[in-house]
Amino acid sequence: METQIFKIESPCADAEALEQAGAIIQNGGLVAFPTETVYGLGGNALDAASSAKIFSAKGRPQDNPLIVHIADMEQLDVLCHDIPDAARALANAYWPGPLTMVLPKNNCLPDTTTAGLDTVGIRMPAHPVARALIRCAGVPIAAPSANRSGKPSTTSFAHVLRDMEGRINAIIDGGKSEVGLESTVIEFDGNRARILRPGYITQEDIEAVLGPGMCLIAPGVREHVADGERVRSPGMKYRHYAPSAPVLAICGEARDVAREMQRRARGHENCAAIICDEYAQALPCRTIACGPQGDYAAQAHRLFDALRQLDRPEIDFILAQCPDEYGLGMAIANRLKRAAAFHVVQARHGCVLGLTGPTGAGKSAACAVFAERGAQILDCDALYHKMLETDETLLKTLYEIFPSAFRDGQFDRHALGKLVFSDPAALAQLNAAVLPLVRTRVETEITRADASGTDVLVLDAPTLFESGIDALCDFTLAVLAPPQLRIARISARDGLDGAYARLRVEGGQDDDFYLTRCDASVVNDGRLETLRAQIQTIWDRLFYGGKKS
Repeated sequence: METQIFKIESPCADAEALEQAGAIIQNGGLVAFPTETVYGLGGNALDAASSAKIFSAKGRPQDNPLIVHIADMEQLDVLCHDIPDAARALANAYWPGPLTMVLPKNNCLPDTTTAGLDTVGIRMPAHPVARALIRCAGVPIAAPSANRSGKPSTTSFAHVLRDMEGRINAIIDGGKSEVGLESTVIEFDGNRARILRPGYITQEDIEAVLGPGMCLIAPGVREHVADGERVRSPGMKYRHYAPSAPVLAICGEARDVAREMQRRARGHENCAAIICDEYAQALPCRTIACGPQGDYAAQAHRLFDALRQLDRPEIDFILAQCPDEYGLGMAIANRLKRAAAFHVVQARHGCVLGLTGPTGAGKSAACAVFAERGAQILDCDALYHKMLETDETLLKTLYEIFPSAFRDGQFDRHALGKLVFSDPAALAQLNAAVLPLVRTRVETEITRADASGTDVLVLDAPTLFESGIDALCDFTLAVLAPPQLRIARISARDGLDGAYARLRVEGGQDDDFYLTRCDASVVNDGRLETLRAQIQTIWDRLFYGGKKS
């Protein structure tokens, strides 16, 4: 099918093109057209065959009802009956505009349009081209969003062309949609409204007309609709608005979300993220800024374009900042959660910083500096030693692998040391068995610290990477030092002669091991003030984006 393109900027200036597009709809064809919310895929709402073509062009499930668009209030009474006073009050307040009301339908509307329901969603769009098209067609227009089913909705002519060229009769190029999200959909229980799909008209807007407590939120807005349950509104039942790559929606304060994204994106070259402007530069992956923090109108306007930009084969998964569910934030959160198929996580409040480095470099001194700034320190070595005394699972595991490390049924740590430190294979066996248990215990301690409101938790972990604990961290930092300083520190700390201390230094990981794995590093030259200054720079980077404010 050849798709005609009509460039229409205003109904008056482009009346002839509008007449042609209206004739296509009147004759049973399909025309994509702009509205203030998103682009719609329009057909004659009174013609079952036209509605069937819409389902076919989109690949849309047949039980997902279409919204019918009208150009004036007279059409409302032709299409619906038993219209409650609350609906008329909301129409007077918000029509033309991004509000759809589900009302009892009249018999002139075929079941194909309404997916067999005895109700229909009706709205009067605010876009002048949309209303002029309805008048030119001479019929109400059934129009879902003009995208392939399940994909992000279309908010520009380019989006529609990509999805619908060759599948429909015509596309009207009317620029970009102003709102960027589909209309709010409500139904009525008497004169009380219930939101089935949140949008630009919020719960607060509706209650401003109907009164406090007169607008409820349907359960299907925040959670999956049960399999087999019939829905009364588009956008409730299926995975919607989704690019090809899986999406994870992350909730919480913007700073916490940014850190959660940093942690989850680390090491993944094909990850992408959608986050507010203020934190877009902080992430180690392809990032799209969705708008200023808290500016939900800007974020709504950019959302579908952002999802479409990331609908690319080289992207494996997408992290998306999910706003709180107040006002317009509810609509954005709803779209993101459905794009994510309700795969949603809450960002941790606190920052978890993994601190590591070679023996003798001064990790304890660095921890003390972080503690001066209010950080909580978790010594992972001390945690492991405590587990050797109290963790029955760990002791049972060790007994199964190294029974000779137990004397009269009691664990002997020194005996275990003699077994493993002279035998690399035994040490590898020990680490393979023990480190996952330590990691699980550290994860529990992180959860406990977050629940208690800890802002910064520093994990002092010599085997940060070997144990996999780095995957639990928002940021990783290596403490390094010149070899001679390390040798002197080890000798003084452990009472060893210089030659043996040198062997300890030479037998450990070199600096490159840490430099290639950590997010940052500091060099301890033995002067506490130098170390403090470097750690202050790290602190500012974590909490002020590198600039104190």
